[in-house]
Amino acid sequence: MELAKGKDMLALRIREIAEQHRIEIVVDKILARAMYDNVEINQAIPADFYRAVANLLVYVMTRKKR
Repeated sequence: MELAKGKDMLALRIREIAEQHRIEIVVDKILARAMYDNVEINQAIPADFYRAVANLLVYVMTRKKR
């Protein structure tokens, strides 16, 4: 589910809040831009994005185990 999105100053604020809460930030500009353009806040992630999001989650979960 898309919980927040923004660009420019709002995107920077979202990143600041994530960092304050120790939420890892992974940069994938292509995925971020595609989701920004195609997914609304509180909307389920469309099936077209499942593979990319799953790969991102695997990456994050693997890093947390280290």
